[in-house]
Amino acid sequence: MLIPLSKAERNRLLPKVCTGPQFSACWGSPQVLLQRVMISAIGSVISLLIGQAFGFATPGGSFWLMVGLVFGLTCLWAPVAVAAQRNGRLRCFAHTALVMAQVDHLFTEERVAERREDVNAKGRLELVESRRLWLNLELVDEDGFLGTLSFPLEKKHQRIGPGDTICCLAMANRRDFSPVMAFSDAWLPQQDLWVGPYPHLRRDLLVSLYRRQLAASP
Repeated sequence: MLIPLSKAERNRLLPKVCTGPQFSACWGSPQVLLQRVMISAIGSVISLLIGQAFGFATPGGSFWLMVGLVFGLTCLWAPVAVAAQRNGRLRCFAHTALVMAQVDHLFTEERVAERREDVNAKGRLELVESRRLWLNLELVDEDGFLGTLSFPLEKKHQRIGPGDTICCLAMANRRDFSPVMAFSDAWLPQQDLWVGPYPHLRRDLLVSLYRRQLAASP
């Protein structure tokens, strides 16, 4: 079942600004964090040296002092910026609907999680790939196939099976949702389990909306 939502309802469920869970999700891997720390340290030092050369009491010095502070806070504002970008990817679609569907089929596949250059035993640079197993859920409702929701596989996902109820948001550019262009993270009420690659939603509001729709159904 697809229940179209108003823009106001969508905005409540899909926040524009970064939430706590989104900040944690965008904090990044140790390698990403190290890169941010290096950018922060180098940018701050260079900016403050330039500002000192101008004199911090001058307009030019004050400008470079502010630039140094921005670089110094890179580890804090970078996750916020990444979260805002991810949130915008779903908010850009013209139409949003509440999905109340079932898992029809599920399967796993390997995906590349990270690519990096490393030096091998012969001292040559080579491209190294790390892979991760993803779980794909094919969702259906009374009208047929809706789409596939994919996310990294974890041990807790072993409880998911065909026929399980699933609730999430679907995004599309057409009013008839043909086709569904994207899904949010999803809730499986029977297991009280959240799945998805990123916590797009205000999850408490989605659960409340699902329960209201369920109570209103004949």
